[in-house]
Amino acid sequence: MPSTTLPSASTTTAATALREHFAHVVLPMWRGPGFNTALKLPYEALDATGQQPLPAQRYRAMACARQLFTFSRAGDAEHAHLLFDSLRHTFQDTDHGGWFYSVDALGVPLDTTKDLYTHAFVIFACAEYARRFDSHDALQLVHSTTALIQSNFTANGDLFNAALNVDFSKVAGTPLQNPLMHLTEAWLAACEATRDNVFGAALRRLASAVARHFVHAPSGCVAELPIGASGNRLEPGHQFEWYWLVSQAGALFDGTGLAEAVARAFTFAQQHGVDPDSGGVCASLDEFGNVKDATQRIWAQTEFLRALACHDDATVRAALPQQIARFQQSFLHKNGWFECKTPEGEVTRPDMPSTTPYHLTTAYAALPAEAESGTPS
Repeated sequence: MPSTTLPSASTTTAATALREHFAHVVLPMWRGPGFNTALKLPYEALDATGQQPLPAQRYRAMACARQLFTFSRAGDAEHAHLLFDSLRHTFQDTDHGGWFYSVDALGVPLDTTKDLYTHAFVIFACAEYARRFDSHDALQLVHSTTALIQSNFTANGDLFNAALNVDFSKVAGTPLQNPLMHLTEAWLAACEATRDNVFGAALRRLASAVARHFVHAPSGCVAELPIGASGNRLEPGHQFEWYWLVSQAGALFDGTGLAEAVARAFTFAQQHGVDPDSGGVCASLDEFGNVKDATQRIWAQTEFLRALACHDDATVRAALPQQIARFQQSFLHKNGWFECKTPEGEVTRPDMPSTTPYHLTTAYAALPAEAESGTPS
């Protein structure tokens, strides 16, 4: 946390309840019914009971990587080792390099697009796995995947393309905010795992590029598309996510303009994108702060929790206990969680994707925890 002020007992108690639900409800789902023991891959989603996987049509590398991060962070070495081996042997393209987007229900490559979002999550998950279990193989993948991104995905203005074809010869998607944000997240994790300055230099260039090409000047928000693109939107959840990432970067982003922007973006997103009565975070806004998509997705709620927990203003952080309670009441249940809701509380997606535990893990890790030293974690 950004100050030495100790969290209140109510905050730590509320956060502990979230972690207990995660440990006793969520993780067992993905060790058990959510894991295909034949392919050694997580299913894409479980039904609303948390006991049955939805019929398998594909398995994504990104989903496997997110589960690898989740079980590595949880310290579950046995399951993390399984996931790491599956990631390498199922999704790695040994002919052209990089990582396939997905395989089919039998584990055969399905979508061979080289997707920046996927590659970022491979780096992120392997960095955590290497840090937790001292894996030289994982560190090698962190470095090799980073080098591949820098040699194949580059676009004008220090940006990176969102997607290329299987052999990297054609651009299939131009720069987008979300893959660039997760690349930032991945390189911050790589920085921590390796202590290699090469990641710090890459992060500074990327932060400067995002500030130049994606920051909406009136609000400070990081837009989904480059500024000036038609159909652009501002997602409150991503403003909170960027706020967290910048807070973790410390002085690394000084001079890029990004820290100043996301401080304003947090205020804009909280004012226009959070329901003052329920605390629900909407999916997207237009540039004036009008709601474009009122859907409340669980990941956006977790990013709001994380941003509140790390906010440098104690009066803002004071809202955290209430927001944890709202989140617990609205989005968690005895069998798992609600993925999407309307502002009125109607569940619009009853199944539970394998990608969501990553969001729960990162949010809960940012919340205050009881410790013998009496200091917040």
